[in-house]
Amino acid sequence: MTTDRPLSPALLDRAADLIAQADGLVVAAGAGMGVDSGLPDFRGDAGFWRAYPALGRARLAFTSVASPATFERDPALAWGFYGHRLALYRATVPHEGFALLRAWGERMSHGCHVFTSNVDGQFQRAGFDAQRVHECHGSIHHLQCLEACTPAIWPADGFVPDVDAAACRLRNQPPACPHCGGRARPNILMFGDWGWVQERSARQAARLQAWLRQVRRPVVIELGAGTAVPSVRYFSQQVVHGGGRLVRINPREWEVAGSRDVGLAAGALAGLRAIAARMRDQT
Repeated sequence: MTTDRPLSPALLDRAADLIAQADGLVVAAGAGMGVDSGLPDFRGDAGFWRAYPALGRARLAFTSVASPATFERDPALAWGFYGHRLALYRATVPHEGFALLRAWGERMSHGCHVFTSNVDGQFQRAGFDAQRVHECHGSIHHLQCLEACTPAIWPADGFVPDVDAAACRLRNQPPACPHCGGRARPNILMFGDWGWVQERSARQAARLQAWLRQVRRPVVIELGAGTAVPSVRYFSQQVVHGGGRLVRINPREWEVAGSRDVGLAAGALAGLRAIAARMRDQT
């Protein structure tokens, strides 16, 4: 559900000005970024169970299913959930807002860098430079050994899940670790996860920090990132504390702390379209 609150022309002008004055664009995206592409938003167990009724009937919580323990205990169930998501993300077309962000970043002298808690790979599918995307929770499009026998991470391209959607269970063989022959899992930070191999994400983080040190006037456009999982918000605030400015687009939690920043009560695509329209009016 999104708000019907009208967007202030003054706030849209301010957002457009912040983008025009910046020499580097930071896109900070949470789960709400994918909703306009048709992806489910797991907002609590109610939202999770709407997307996966079989798990709702079994009263299995998101935090229980999305855990390494489920891969140990019931790999067909764990891969039923993650395999379905993998197939869904592979088939999803990123919405128009991704293209707007790319275009704005391309006009800036230092370009654009992405920080996202999403594991769906939508920024890469939308044409963003993969070397300029930091996936702080990992990626469903990459695998690792469940036992972390090595720190190796490899693409999931060769795995095509066959999922019984009604039961949320994998019908074909799950992927195996090519190093030890044991079970593989997505290279995603899960709940209760002490075995996540984070080297890929760490390399991404290092590239982002090196880029930020070059940018003098960064603007963060934060999209669909709430306080329930605050990873993206924490990052946005770090950039602001370092001298950057913030445009926050969120239908529920849009408030910003400072008068120099902008909060827009809107979904990601609606907010980006409104800013784009204002930018066209100013030219």
